[in-house]
Amino acid sequence: MNSAETFITDAPITPQEQVAQPAQGQSLRGSVEQAMENYFQHLDGQSVSNVYDMVLAEVEAPLLEVVLKYTRHNQTRAAQVLGLNRGTLRKKLKQYGLL
Repeated sequence: MNSAETFITDAPITPQEQVAQPAQGQSLRGSVEQAMENYFQHLDGQSVSNVYDMVLAEVEAPLLEVVLKYTRHNQTRAAQVLGLNRGTLRKKLKQYGLL
């Protein structure tokens, strides 16, 4: 077992722990790691580039959608939750066709 693995306990969960350990018991980091390993295993010899941009686009759009839903589409609150400037949030929402 490595130090990145997490355990589910009966102790109250802080908001930071909720992000680090989703209800399924696997950390967000672990989920990303598993998805990336799966991606590379299934390339079947194909060359790949721009993985960083691809991953950001795949993660950012659903992140914005979920946070907007959580904040009932209050963009000011969503920007606060995300730690972004409201203008930056609006730019990203337009980029992904979410406005």
